[in-house]
Amino acid sequence: MKKVSLLLLVAGICAAQVSDISGERIRAHVKFLSSDLLEGRGVGTRGGKLATDYIATEFALEGLKPAGDNGTYFQRVPLMGVTTGPGASVTAEANGKSVSFQWLTDFVGVTERQKEDATLAGDAIFMGHGITAPEFGWDDYKGVDVKGKIVVLFTNEPPSDDPKYFGGEALTYYGRWTFKYENALRHGAQAVFIIHTTPTAGYGWDVVSSSWGKEDPQVLLEPGQPALAFAGWVTKSAGEKLLGLAGKNVDDLLRAANTRGFKPIPLGIHIHGNVPTKLRPIESRNVVAEVPGSDPALRDQAVVFTAHWDHLGIGTPVNGDSIYNGAVDNGTGCGILLEIARAWESLPKKPRRSAMFVAVTAEEAGLRGSQYYAEHPVIPDGKTALDINYDALFPAGRTKDVEVGGAERTTVWPVVERVAKQMGLVIRPDAHPEQGHYYRSDHFSFARAGVPAFSVDMGSEFAGKPADFGEKLFQEYNDNHYHQPSDEFHNDWDFSGLAEMAHFGMQVGLDVANQEKLPTWQPGDEFLSAREKSGVQ
Repeated sequence: MKKVSLLLLVAGICAAQVSDISGERIRAHVKFLSSDLLEGRGVGTRGGKLATDYIATEFALEGLKPAGDNGTYFQRVPLMGVTTGPGASVTAEANGKSVSFQWLTDFVGVTERQKEDATLAGDAIFMGHGITAPEFGWDDYKGVDVKGKIVVLFTNEPPSDDPKYFGGEALTYYGRWTFKYENALRHGAQAVFIIHTTPTAGYGWDVVSSSWGKEDPQVLLEPGQPALAFAGWVTKSAGEKLLGLAGKNVDDLLRAANTRGFKPIPLGIHIHGNVPTKLRPIESRNVVAEVPGSDPALRDQAVVFTAHWDHLGIGTPVNGDSIYNGAVDNGTGCGILLEIARAWESLPKKPRRSAMFVAVTAEEAGLRGSQYYAEHPVIPDGKTALDINYDALFPAGRTKDVEVGGAERTTVWPVVERVAKQMGLVIRPDAHPEQGHYYRSDHFSFARAGVPAFSVDMGSEFAGKPADFGEKLFQEYNDNHYHQPSDEFHNDWDFSGLAEMAHFGMQVGLDVANQEKLPTWQPGDEFLSAREKSGVQ
């Protein structure tokens, strides 16, 4: 009874302290981090260094313990900046005809071999969605040798209404572009071109070109490590020209790719290209701080909170503006991270487990910083209880609901449900499961390492607003501001909803930090085996 009473007392103290979370403090962080002074917080840039210095300074002012390398707040993340030059050229030839493609207008991409002046030359083969998924009886590569070949495919995955088959309407990792490149490399492909369509990608070509038309910070290759000569995208119209050389078209091949029993199609097309490449070694960094736990038996375990600090830096001007400020994406997540860290450190009675606060680098380049942290954790993955991530929340007031996609896959789910009920929030299912958000943010790096992980996001039912306000807000941002210079801070933004989401995530984290047992994944989940291998206690 004494132990239960003590836990209830600690919970009461913690709940009172959580209410101290301030939307105005979050506002101040977002305003500074998304200012023109920081030049879009590009990785390996002056603005990126300013951003990480600011976050580290705030952690220090809040009283958190440095948890990076050599007693600092910084964890070194060795990267290689790879920039494709504007003179990049790709040509496809078949039956005496040829088609040339223009950089940015028709195609984008980068070599992953981290060598200057990369070249590619090989025969093209259409590989559908490029998926190998034995649990679903699907293997686009079955019986086909693609070594040295150039793979042409679509992102996304075969459509299904059955939630047990490729997640039904929800996109699984098999549908993500990162998987396409990884799987093609595993099968020995030389290069990959993804044919872009807005429905299969979930966003327009402007998002692809702005993301891929600049420096790509890649984790430094180990000697002899295999990599693709080129990982690229082509527009739908360029895809039509390419496939037209083989007497094919985009719509017909997409239908074929979606059909069970799909067989790869050699296109009889030879693709060659010259990819002038500039290399720049980058010493980037994650910012890592800790609040030690109060229980000597559990303080070597931790709850982790994450948000990525990077955005796209300075890029192609749009309406005369070349600074991609990233106010929503992800100044908001950083502001929440800093405010939770302040509130956690100020608790009069600390939770039993420690808390780690990690602002990660190079999310926009493919979750590089969180991947590096998960592979080089300060506290081992097997002793990490949970990762709660924040990424791109819109400051438009409070919502009556909250999104926690992926939480239901973990044993933390009852805690999530209880906290939502206490706060009067409805747990809203992912409004856009077809876009595979679970596999697009930094919590995924932790999940792959076995750590239960999910992001906390606002729902779409905004208090005092029309029923369709949230959906229209999302669509307008996604269509016009996502990965664009117009993702800028606005003085009239209402940060009360972000404070509520910070409150929610912190309360979940506090409850987990005081539990007896470490959380895990639900039986049958794709990440359960990684959790078991991590040596979880």
